[in-house]
Amino acid sequence: MNHPEDTIVAISTPIGEGGIGIVRLSGKDAIPIADKVFFSPKGRKLRDAKSHSVVYGFVIDPAKNERIDEVIATIMKAPKTYTREDVVEINCHGGMLALRTTLQLLLREGARLAEPGEFTKRAFLNGRIDLSQAEAVIDVIRAKTEQAERLALRQLEGRLSAKITDMRDKVTELCMHIEAYIDFPEDEIEVIEKGDLLDSMRSIGSELLSISKRYDEGRFFREGVSTAIVGKPNVGKSSLLNSLLQKDRAIVTEMPGTTRDVIEDYLNINGLPLRIMDTAGIRETHDLAEIEGVRRSLKAIEGADIVLAVLDASRPFDDADKEVIEKAKEKRAVIVINKSDIVKIRDTSHIFENIRRKVDINMGCVPNFPIVRVSALKGDGIDDLKDAIYSLCITAGKASDAEDIIITNLRHRQSIDRALKSLKDAEDALKRNEPLEVVAFFLRESLDSLGEIIGAVTTEDILNKIFSEFCIGK
Repeated sequence: MNHPEDTIVAISTPIGEGGIGIVRLSGKDAIPIADKVFFSPKGRKLRDAKSHSVVYGFVIDPAKNERIDEVIATIMKAPKTYTREDVVEINCHGGMLALRTTLQLLLREGARLAEPGEFTKRAFLNGRIDLSQAEAVIDVIRAKTEQAERLALRQLEGRLSAKITDMRDKVTELCMHIEAYIDFPEDEIEVIEKGDLLDSMRSIGSELLSISKRYDEGRFFREGVSTAIVGKPNVGKSSLLNSLLQKDRAIVTEMPGTTRDVIEDYLNINGLPLRIMDTAGIRETHDLAEIEGVRRSLKAIEGADIVLAVLDASRPFDDADKEVIEKAKEKRAVIVINKSDIVKIRDTSHIFENIRRKVDINMGCVPNFPIVRVSALKGDGIDDLKDAIYSLCITAGKASDAEDIIITNLRHRQSIDRALKSLKDAEDALKRNEPLEVVAFFLRESLDSLGEIIGAVTTEDILNKIFSEFCIGK
């Protein structure tokens, strides 16, 4: 159980050696505690330093009067700090011994070790940022691409908060008018026409639905797109992986069944992070290791966001190919026709169209998968394949504009979806001419659901879950 009046301390830089390492304190006693272990050659005390200033000196062990490290201390006084509390950051040399010793001295002098995310939690509790902005901090830290970082920074800047607040204001306005009419029916309160109420609810719902629908796009940028390369043996899956990554990541041989496990690596496509997996060839086999590889391939397909179903242009479309596409038909998928370089040019378009015809005949009504011809060996068509993958993930095949609101967090989407359901319930109640109290009840539910996103409505359990994902020191 943490207490907001405690002064907390933690190492805020990653474990390992580096040029500098930072020990951070926050709380009402941050400066007095730091003063106990800090010595300035000029006799300066940290308590006398101006806010947002830097003081040179040494960390000392007061019990032994022994110097631990040569440091620079940064003093930041409330409320203009990250936590809106007094903050001291001691910049030590980047070795773990100096950092840990400094940390232990500060703990001994009265500070408490910070819990994961507690600095950011205090920033939220002290009103510097709202809950969605606090969550954006971890997204900035974990961003794998520039586009992912841009989305996180937009949320950190408060763009999502502003949009949700605007939506809450609109719902609040409806609630206030309905509840005022309920409480004071004898007063001359203007009654909003039923049609106008319904139009307002639908307009708010349309905006929220638009945000909810783009969750997958935001999730892809935040978490990466899980992409499985699948196909029967020896169609060139490992060669395709190597070509996409532009390095020899997977072993390539002419012997079918070389890949017997799932091989993973990361790829950046226009700012979209892909966790790409080369899988074992899907076929009937009696080899125990290969059986396990096929099982893992099928599991990879189930968990993948994108499936690259690889076919061999030099071999006829057969039942094994059909099974591969059958497994992928419920997914976002691209049919990749590999080895197109060894087929005569005049035959290529025929194969290209014939495979789609055979897929349609064998499977009936199937999703309109994009089909891309490549030569994994020569690198031909790889850019077209990347474009196809990107278009499957991103709305209209392009990155979001600066003004777009994209949610990246499942918690936010669930709250928006609950708000949408409550709005629909309010709309239905109004259509059925149910008492206005019922309509107001559902609108309040919608209001609370939106409030959960920015922390206007929250519980200790939600806060603990969110901030437990942070590292200690942030």
